[in-house]
Amino acid sequence: MKKIKILFVCLGNICRSPMAEFVMRHLVEQNLLSDYIDVDSAGTSGWHDGENMHRSSYQMLKQHGIDCKNFVSKRLPENALQNYDYVAVMDDSNLSDVYQCLGYDSQRIFKLTDFCEDFDFVPDPWYTGNFFQTYHIINECCLNWIRKLKQDLGS
Repeated sequence: MKKIKILFVCLGNICRSPMAEFVMRHLVEQNLLSDYIDVDSAGTSGWHDGENMHRSSYQMLKQHGIDCKNFVSKRLPENALQNYDYVAVMDDSNLSDVYQCLGYDSQRIFKLTDFCEDFDFVPDPWYTGNFFQTYHIINECCLNWIRKLKQDLGS
């Protein structure tokens, strides 16, 4: 069986998308789905290429017992749809940027919050300063998505 490859995308790839990447990786491991699902992240801007994730994102993940070693920020590749099955973005601006870069594909490119009725987007903690809120939304959406993926995989 071919692995499902997921790419999380935000603006800079130092706050939200790395947080989503490592939350989902953690859930994939917990649910024994590492043989079936790969997870990665990128940013639309490339402003922070080669940098570590924001220290508050790192600390939030560590507080929740989530391993987040070996992260390096990178820009969204133009051939992402050739390498990833799904591209999950954090907000409408990211969605617009990704559509502009990769083309429109609503089946494979969507907002992470499509998996949570209570939220329309994942707020950028770079601006809000509220890394807990960002973590909470990401975690809830990823939990819902992993349940759907397990169902789709017949697990």
